Amino acid sequence: MTVDYKFLQPYTFTNGVTVKNRVVIPPMTEASAFEEGSVTSDELRYFRLHSGGVGMFISPVANVSASGKGFEGELAITDDRYLPGLTKMAHAMKQNGTKAILQIFHAGRMSNSQVLRGERPVSASAVAAERPHAEVPRELTATEIDQIITDFGEATRRAIQAGFDGIELHGANTYLLQQFFSPHSNRRTDQWGGDVNGRMSFALAVIKRCHDVIAEYAQRPFIMGYRLSPEEIETPGIRLADTLQLVEALCKQPVDYLHISMGYAWRTSLNDNNDTEPLILKIKRQVAGRLPLIAVGSVEKPADAEKVIAAGIDFVALGREMLREPKWVQKVMRHDEAAIRYTISEQDLDELGITPAMWQFLTVRLKSAMHISNQPDYDKDQFDHKLAPHEGA
Repeated sequence: MTVDYKFLQPYTFTNGVTVKNRVVIPPMTEASAFEEGSVTSDELRYFRLHSGGVGMFISPVANVSASGKGFEGELAITDDRYLPGLTKMAHAMKQNGTKAILQIFHAGRMSNSQVLRGERPVSASAVAAERPHAEVPRELTATEIDQIITDFGEATRRAIQAGFDGIELHGANTYLLQQFFSPHSNRRTDQWGGDVNGRMSFALAVIKRCHDVIAEYAQRPFIMGYRLSPEEIETPGIRLADTLQLVEALCKQPVDYLHISMGYAWRTSLNDNNDTEPLILKIKRQVAGRLPLIAVGSVEKPADAEKVIAAGIDFVALGREMLREPKWVQKVMRHDEAAIRYTISEQDLDELGITPAMWQFLTVRLKSAMHISNQPDYDKDQFDHKLAPHEGA
């Protein structure tokens, strides 16, 4: 029986860019760049193998500042010398009309002095993250904040020049943009802190800078998305009421989509067990059609993806499943759903373009929730939450 899935329908942004379908590969950490941040040939092969079916492919994150590196094997976009490799990367991701989106960030306090080669991590305030072995960051000066805003703009220029179709600002998963918004990590009393409006001022300044760069350098419509995490469990921390105010502000900014980072697309509140309405629906109601939304988290089968689109969410992102099945969209389009694989074996890694570094990241460091052959499944929500920091499935 032929099924006419809504997630296979195209979508046109208000800036005129048309995406061929509503399926997205979210930014997933693959920890496979060179030590100094250049893209490797293994990564280029991975991008080519996984592109072509989805409408948008959001890259693993690239850091915009030297102080912003969060982990080993991370891409960098801190200097023009990276442009040749980034140009190859954009081309590899744009197979068969797939739109290539480069995710950019600054890790802030979610780094350490080892990754930063002896330098102390920085953040909005000198408050350590609530996690094992977290270092107390150094509070950024006003001049340094201005420089990081400039760095985001320069990274956007390089993404344009490299041939990407857009950027995604990584304001989720406890990185610097979120650190400025969070009352846990931002205790400032200047223009960059204080109440919820003061704490969102850094994100809004970054958006403005990137938009100005797009207006100056882009010769064709260029997408700018923003990724956010709805809640934090720390006290004080971001609560849904804060996020809805941020969403309201973002809807008035020159961004083209909002990407809601969660380990389960239908997750309810982490802080209010009595509230059973999925967070994505609360955010959708706040957005009220002003911006398209991307939902992500434990979406695997076509029926899962269709449920997201049927709820009025504009895009659905598949993380783990796209690692296991790069031809997911193509098989759905050919009515060959029975051939979609939902498990992975170590024997498949080369075929899937998954490098040893990426496999170690998934299985050893994160105790991955991926379906390894003949092994029990781990907690999927925990896997996605941890994979999302630099990625975001």
